[in-house]
Amino acid sequence: MGPDNRPLDLEWLEDFVALADSGNFSRAAEARAIAQPAFSRHIRALEEWVGADLIDRGAHPATLTPAGRRLLPLVEDVLARLVAARIKARMAHDQSVASLRIAVTHALSLSFLPGWLARLETSLQLGAVEMMSDGTAACEELMLQRKVQFLLCHAHPALPGRLDEAACPVLRLADDVLVPVCAPTPSGSPRHHLRQDGPIPLLAYAEASGLGRILRAGLGAAARDPRLHPVFTAPHALLLEALALEGRGVAWLPRSLAAPALAHGRLVEAGDASWQVATEIRLYRQHVDMAPAAESLWQLARLNDAPA
Repeated sequence: MGPDNRPLDLEWLEDFVALADSGNFSRAAEARAIAQPAFSRHIRALEEWVGADLIDRGAHPATLTPAGRRLLPLVEDVLARLVAARIKARMAHDQSVASLRIAVTHALSLSFLPGWLARLETSLQLGAVEMMSDGTAACEELMLQRKVQFLLCHAHPALPGRLDEAACPVLRLADDVLVPVCAPTPSGSPRHHLRQDGPIPLLAYAEASGLGRILRAGLGAAARDPRLHPVFTAPHALLLEALALEGRGVAWLPRSLAAPALAHGRLVEAGDASWQVATEIRLYRQHVDMAPAAESLWQLARLNDAPA
């Protein structure tokens, strides 16, 4: 077997660095906690693998040959990179075992998630939680790429998403509803109302928005009411809520998000129940077995799955 295909033992590299540091076979072998004959065989085996003498054995102390001097910094770099790679791999393993990675849509990251996690923590030690907040499509992509263990989002039975098509396990954690809201007048009545005859300024969801898709499906033909005049389009409910609070128009917001503003009178409902769209808050998980903390969360969430 020639040097090009002969197996390389990592210990040979470590022994070579120790010998280069000490310049003495006996001291290097002692530092490596190995018998000197075995140590010498390792150095010879490395030289055979390289195909050149690395040590000038006629010199005292032992010195490196030109080939040895050329090889030494490369070997030190390889060993350092291997140590760094091992540390990073262990950190990644520890993180995957100890932490929970959850993708959450923007609206639920502020409204539903904090209270839901707090309720779970009464029965489960969650440890570190990494939350990634984005739009529905981006969160679905994180799940499909297995960058997160869970996805928390709004959904509608009539609108299967990519995770439904991928048959990801899912729980219905709670019900929610999209409610048309707007800022009040000084007297507390809606500044805009869906029963008014004139144009109604609409704070609309972007075409790709998950809540927008649910809203359009739920309203049906009413979503195309000619009185609804879009004055602003945004990808998520948080921005639409801010614009509604400024009196810019009517926005359909999840009640879970708008509840504080409605309770304090900063927003009011702009239409009756016929303009509301029921939706669900769902938790999707990966198909594969997950870290113990993630599996424990799933089992606990199953106990609180909303009844059909």
